Amino acid sequence: MEQNNDGNLSQVRHVVLVLSGKGGVGKSTITTELALALRHADKKVGILDIDLCGPSIPRMLNVGRTEVHQCDSGWVPVYTDAQKSLALMSIGFLLEDPDEAVVWRGPKKTALIGQFVSDVAWGELDVLLVDTPPGTHRAKFTLERSREPLVCLNLNDAVSTGDVRREITFCKKTGVRILGIVENMSGFVCPHCSECSNIFSKGGGEELAKLTGSVFLGSVPLDPLLSASLEEGKDFTQSFPDSTTFNSISRICQTLLKSLETD
Repeated sequence: MEQNNDGNLSQVRHVVLVLSGKGGVGKSTITTELALALRHADKKVGILDIDLCGPSIPRMLNVGRTEVHQCDSGWVPVYTDAQKSLALMSIGFLLEDPDEAVVWRGPKKTALIGQFVSDVAWGELDVLLVDTPPGTHRAKFTLERSREPLVCLNLNDAVSTGDVRREITFCKKTGVRILGIVENMSGFVCPHCSECSNIFSKGGGEELAKLTGSVFLGSVPLDPLLSASLEEGKDFTQSFPDSTTFNSISRICQTLLKSLETD
């Protein structure tokens, strides 16, 4: 990335990209969960939602239709709390119709992502999480080159594991460091008895981390209570502080922070 594009990231300590080679594996959910867990750990957090096909994070954070304002430094992110500890900028804010499909060609997508990176006045942040589109296309490559660490997302099936392996290969070829792998939807938490059952095969994320020489950050089970909480735009760290999922996300959050702080 060009040096002059980094101005609005100058006060952002760490930028973490959440990636996967395919859609539907829970990038937006993991991004939101990590952001809430980081805020719960008293960190100032930002989310850049550039999932052009499905900008769902505003709904997960209970941010309705809102106008994006500008200041001298660029676009002002939307803050989800009075303390301004969680900032959000989403492609969804720029769509006149929330059900509108984004059908832009590659160069226009690349230009928008570049503008998001350079023109959002993030201010001071401990961590900026980026919810990326699926696939290894040029637009994402432009963003990946801007900063160093990222998280790859994996499900326990051969298709998604293969896609993530290709994503990791792409990152290595382009000189992007892998921060770690998260195994999402690892088991199903019963909403009645809280027992976790393995509905998919288990251990694919950890095995993939070993094969690719990456750090395994942890597993997150599929939890209907958490899903309902995000659907309603509630903070699961407050709604279900004793849940298995919250404990899993908290451990991943702490491992992530330790990795970032040793850079």
